[in-house]
Amino acid sequence: MIQAIIFDLDGVLLSTDELHYAAWKSVADELGIPFDRQVNNRLRGVSRMASLEIILEHGGVVLSPEEKEAVATRKNDRYRSSLMTLTPDVVTPEVRNTLAALKQRGLKMAIGSSSKNTKLILERTDLKRYFDAVSDGTNITRSKPDPEVFLKGAAFLGLSPSVCAVVEDAVAGIDAANAGGFLSIGIGDAAGYARADKKIASLSELLTIL
Repeated sequence: MIQAIIFDLDGVLLSTDELHYAAWKSVADELGIPFDRQVNNRLRGVSRMASLEIILEHGGVVLSPEEKEAVATRKNDRYRSSLMTLTPDVVTPEVRNTLAALKQRGLKMAIGSSSKNTKLILERTDLKRYFDAVSDGTNITRSKPDPEVFLKGAAFLGLSPSVCAVVEDAVAGIDAANAGGFLSIGIGDAAGYARADKKIASLSELLTIL
């Protein structure tokens, strides 16, 4: 019996992909590294520093730890600035109605995101009120496919992973959910991933399968 659902944020409840893409492309351009949608897709569900490593490897660029920190900070500053343009309107009625219905059924809900900007996004989009706990990049040391972010989310809810489902749009997120002993539910790109326990085309399908 599933008692709680842990949601990845970006790509599941809303999308800030374009904002991430613009911020990463701007710093990649400054480093002289070719950056396109294909490279950007490799960054999904991955922490900021791990994303930077992927970009540097792609461009064959070597930076010192201090330089990496400076580039990552520059990217995040630009991304956070763009987040201030977010409004509650970026969240679809389907998402809000689904979250409200799940909450009404008595299911506990949490966010499990590698992003350190999770709480800002939740506040800007008026999503915070739906969730009982938030596990994000500020409380983890390992990013997906390590299950740490989901395990801490379950711990914050006071529940075992065996009674929690994870909704993810990234392959790394599904791998993390499986590694942690959660029921994995794939949506978006992850709906085509064979290792997802269940697959949905839209969030409202949660009301049927759970």
